[in-house]
Amino acid sequence: MVKKGWLLLIICFSLTIQAQYTEVINSNRPGFSESPYSVGTGVYQLESTLFYRKADPVPLFSNPEAMGVNLLFRTSFFLDKLELNVNTTFEKDKIAFKNVFESSYNETGISQLTLGAKYLVYQPTYADKSKEIRSWKKRMAFDWKRVIPAVAVYAGANFGSVLTDYHNRGGITPKAGVLLQNQFSHKFNLVTNFYYDYIGSDLPEFSHIVTATYNFDDYWSGFVEHQALYNDVESKSNLGVGAAYLFSKNLQFNASARGTFQENVTGFYGSLGVSYRIDRHQDGFIEIDEFGNEIKRDNTTEFGAKKGFFGRLFNGFGLFSKKNKTTTSSKTDGTRDRPTRQRKKAVTKKEKKGGFFSNLFGKKKKKDETEEEKLEREVKELEKQIKKDEKKAKKEARKNKKKNG
Repeated sequence: MVKKGWLLLIICFSLTIQAQYTEVINSNRPGFSESPYSVGTGVYQLESTLFYRKADPVPLFSNPEAMGVNLLFRTSFFLDKLELNVNTTFEKDKIAFKNVFESSYNETGISQLTLGAKYLVYQPTYADKSKEIRSWKKRMAFDWKRVIPAVAVYAGANFGSVLTDYHNRGGITPKAGVLLQNQFSHKFNLVTNFYYDYIGSDLPEFSHIVTATYNFDDYWSGFVEHQALYNDVESKSNLGVGAAYLFSKNLQFNASARGTFQENVTGFYGSLGVSYRIDRHQDGFIEIDEFGNEIKRDNTTEFGAKKGFFGRLFNGFGLFSKKNKTTTSSKTDGTRDRPTRQRKKAVTKKEKKGGFFSNLFGKKKKKDETEEEKLEREVKELEKQIKKDEKKAKKEARKNKKKNG
């Protein structure tokens, strides 16, 4: 059952956030546009769409009717900012020829196969207005930094040789794009895409997509989208609306309806979709001390770290090694901690440091204790010291009492 605490950060498109990975599924569907953000490392996501399109034939050759399924697979392997994806469509097309007479035939097969990658170039940061308690005006004022969008670049390749004859534009052709996204509020977002497709072919194509999406609550969201495509032969566009429902944090359902426009001919496009992800993402962690301060370790003090052959050799023998410096941490609220008292044991002859051969053939040193073990040891030593001080104070009090008596 879906918890109420989950926020629907993205249904149609991802929101501008400070990390690529989101707790709920981050789907581009049912829209045609693409967010600049990736799904995050360790996430394997499949976005499927069943669609139907119908319009009146236009002069000469056209594709007035089609029905099929679109599959988009997304994942990130190396970096959270880098996403790899495969976009393919399998459909049944009605190919029409309209001149003096009108004829048509059906063609079934793959109409699209694109392998692509996108990389987040710029990610804006916004002020947290909830922390503004001094001025209501500043708290409610619009953050003009939100006008600056997140930016990603896209590069892909179309594989035309495996497509049907109507959709084949010959060989492998590149595709390039720029992906933008503005988060004007926690609920309203604007996604803009610019693509230059089929580069180097006989009919290269330029397109742009503008999508406005709004989150109604933790489960439902809707969008309005406009897409336009241009080449040397024709221009076409579509205007659509849609909605998405978050069923669980890894499963989303969506639907859309569009009007298509091509050479004064209008048509209809409808879709139903399902997006699902396998979440294997693991967050990194930061080690902190008892005061909440980040513990920064010097990796160069570890054995063999950033040292040459003789450096590692002398490090193993204990030669020319510096004593570890002890650092103290203070509370962030400015209060002083009571200094700890430690009682050091006198060094006996057996415990005295030996020479070169004693270090070479002697017993191995004990491993460095952890921060937790060190803290426990210091607490025990402090308790012992306090008990000794109390006994000493009692003895002195008795002596003074006898003298005065």
